[in-house]
Amino acid sequence: MNPGKELLFLALGGSGEIGMNVNLYGTEGKWLMVDCGITFGNADYPGVDVILPDLQFIEERLDDLLGIVLTHGHEDHIGALPYLAGELDVPLYATPFTAGLIRGKLEEEGIEDRVKLNVVNDEEAFALGPFTIRYVPLAHSIPEGNAVEIVTPYGRIFHTGDWKLDDTPSLGGASTAAELTAIGDQGVLALVCDSTNVFNPEASGSEGEVRKGLDEVIGAAKGRVLVTTFASNAARLQTLGEVARDTGRELCVAGRSLDRILRVAKQTGYLRDFPDTVDFDTAMTLPPGRVLIVATGGQGEPRAALARIAEGQHQVKLGKGDLVLFSSRQIPGNEIAIGRIMNLLAESGVDIVTDRQAFIHVSGHPGRPELAEMYRWIRPQILLPVHGEVRHMHEQARFGRSQGIPTAIEQTNGDIIRLAPGKPHKIGEAPAGRLVLDGDIILPADGATINERRRIALYGQISVAVALKDGRLLGSPQVRVQGVPVEEDRDKFIEEAAQAAAEAVRAGKSGGDALREALRLAVRRTATRFTGKKPIVDVLVIET
Repeated sequence: MNPGKELLFLALGGSGEIGMNVNLYGTEGKWLMVDCGITFGNADYPGVDVILPDLQFIEERLDDLLGIVLTHGHEDHIGALPYLAGELDVPLYATPFTAGLIRGKLEEEGIEDRVKLNVVNDEEAFALGPFTIRYVPLAHSIPEGNAVEIVTPYGRIFHTGDWKLDDTPSLGGASTAAELTAIGDQGVLALVCDSTNVFNPEASGSEGEVRKGLDEVIGAAKGRVLVTTFASNAARLQTLGEVARDTGRELCVAGRSLDRILRVAKQTGYLRDFPDTVDFDTAMTLPPGRVLIVATGGQGEPRAALARIAEGQHQVKLGKGDLVLFSSRQIPGNEIAIGRIMNLLAESGVDIVTDRQAFIHVSGHPGRPELAEMYRWIRPQILLPVHGEVRHMHEQARFGRSQGIPTAIEQTNGDIIRLAPGKPHKIGEAPAGRLVLDGDIILPADGATINERRRIALYGQISVAVALKDGRLLGSPQVRVQGVPVEEDRDKFIEEAAQAAAEAVRAGKSGGDALREALRLAVRRTATRFTGKKPIVDVLVIET
């Protein structure tokens, strides 16, 4: 399906989930992509850290894809580019800070010469085929958060990206109420809007207020203080630099991603007054009350700095009387991983403070009062919630209608929505699956490899090998077990499984696939009798 004399919207990620944002707009035979992000692995994907969007739909239409416009530099908006941009082979568009982060990712993958990265230095509009695009600055937790105004022959789109309202932002500026009202005055067909915090009855709050909360908590601490936050939250880094000065502490930074954000921020004119940092050895020799450590890992990531510190496997050491502040929102699904880190810290006598105990974090996404303000300024004909689980988007649609927006469209990944002309509605479906980055290989998220790994994780695996000569068994079958719950009875189980395999051979199967299947079933029946589980059984038959 290619767009004709119409305006289409299609999410390939980020609708029905938080993360992995990919949005397509189509008109007059051409497509425009906004953002291309990732999400992170969980227990459903054993051994996988990064999950990518499946872009099959647009890959089949690459001649008609004009470019990718990036709203800001968070991983769930730009993280897929180093893995997918080379194959898409279309130009990228980003403001300087976001472009700096993207450039670093492309260089790490060795594809910087293959991908055209255009830096948009101002808010002047630029054209891509039938689309006219303009960045509109909005406050967020990273420099250069932007909405995208997209003008098409069939109406104007205001795509918010991630945003909030903040009268005292730490970094950069944001469009004023008057400027946003002026956009609404021109007539907006559709507001495509962040749904993350729609259930929050309060506004998200200001970064300026967070500084006061951090000053209070850190100022009262006697020992070492470690603050963990999202590495990309450069506004929080700016705040922590100010807090270090306020409380008379030297600043130490732990985490490669923090180093990268600091470097790009300084290169693009941010964090210029960020205090000089000390190395790990110096931090450990300073009096405990004189050091403030900023570390990655607040979501429980096992290889991040905080996890290694909690496990005692880092140059930074914490103990009784020290304090760890979780200055970030707990992402749903990460509760167990975060709890593990907190328990390790508590076992070492470290005190823990979260945003539930003190005002040490504000979200970068809009609560209901902020959404209501944006509706009032933009006054769209259509509200199209994105960036949320189904419950978030459903609630924003309901809330938008209650605030007077005439039409709210509920959609999810893969739904092709015609916004104009005529009444907006779903006209079709596109494939919108997931890919996983497994080591250095990109695979289908529900393909053979990951499904096999899930089955092995659930049931365990048994290998059985037999040697035959003229159809008769040579020696005893060899059985090896992995992940099957036969710890105390392992030797007995292996003996009985080998006997079952020998009996299957003696039962007179002619060989080939029939014999292999008989061996597999005989060994699995033995395992089921021992354990109640049906493990994966691999069979090797050697015929001499």
